[in-house]
Amino acid sequence: MKPFPFRRFFIDALYVTVVNVACAVVITSIAGNLQRFPVVLLYSICIGSSIFVLIDGMRLAVWGHRERINWKIFLPSLMVLIPIGQVAGSYLGTLVLGLEFEGNTPVMWSSGWFRDLMFTFIASGAALVIFIGRERMVRAETQAAHERARAEGVERQAVEAQLRALQAQLEPHMLFNTLANVQGLIAIDPPRAQQMLDQLIQYLRATLGSSRSQQTTLAQEFALLDAYLGLMAVRMGERLKYSLELPPDLRATPLPPMLLQPLVENAIAHGLEPKVEGGHVTVSAEQRDGAIALTVTDDGRGPDAPSGKPGTNVGIANTRARLQAVYGPEASLSLLPAQPAGAIATILIPVTP
Repeated sequence: MKPFPFRRFFIDALYVTVVNVACAVVITSIAGNLQRFPVVLLYSICIGSSIFVLIDGMRLAVWGHRERINWKIFLPSLMVLIPIGQVAGSYLGTLVLGLEFEGNTPVMWSSGWFRDLMFTFIASGAALVIFIGRERMVRAETQAAHERARAEGVERQAVEAQLRALQAQLEPHMLFNTLANVQGLIAIDPPRAQQMLDQLIQYLRATLGSSRSQQTTLAQEFALLDAYLGLMAVRMGERLKYSLELPPDLRATPLPPMLLQPLVENAIAHGLEPKVEGGHVTVSAEQRDGAIALTVTDDGRGPDAPSGKPGTNVGIANTRARLQAVYGPEASLSLLPAQPAGAIATILIPVTP
């Protein structure tokens, strides 16, 4: 058995009180006797409240406030409950005023009782129209909320699919670059090629879980970058130096997996690798103006130099797309020249509570 919706019942009672006062005003205006307004108001409240308790109580008890009313049952019930409420309210008003009874009918309502009953039917019909309109509005708002929730669910699934597609582009991009480097080393330095393959296997083992998850932490992301830069250091030797700077209070910060690696890869492939002497890469995180700034800095050729390898802009474009999909306009990615040389790639993401 469904619990009785008392909250809805009391809210409906407030509306009925307004209708009762309006009926008293109409009756007094028609009669042209303002001195009788307190008495008319009392009877209006007693009759209206009695009818309300019978009708709305039955409606909420049988159908609740979310289900549609069965009008084949409800309309005949009105024809019975309204006269009962009229009589009960009249007697209640007479008792409150301490008036005498004439037979079975209160004195005030003995003459013209049927006329008063017709007015009660009209007032009840008007109140019923108000309630029906309000219930329809509530159902429409509930349905609209369900539709919004469903649309948000579909949109969330689409965003997740987009993120998986973008992430799937990043993984083979990095893998192909590394395998191409291994292929080049096989002919000129087989031991280093073998070392790079071993390092690649370790890196892939470390990234397997993270690359398939929807969220990671800065601590895990920096650990993966350490493994990746270690792999690149095997290939470039003394030409590559790197440092990672992650404050302890930001280690648990959540973010999409492998968000920084494309920027690091771009710094190496575009900025450092084409330089004979190589260079240094620094990856850092800090809180800045209510956001978290993730920065990849290199002292290579700079963002305006020609691409060192085909496809080095894929990681930047995909990272921007992932930021837009996850954070919307609250996140950004900038790529600027560094001084005296190199590039600074900065990601700003909102601080999550």
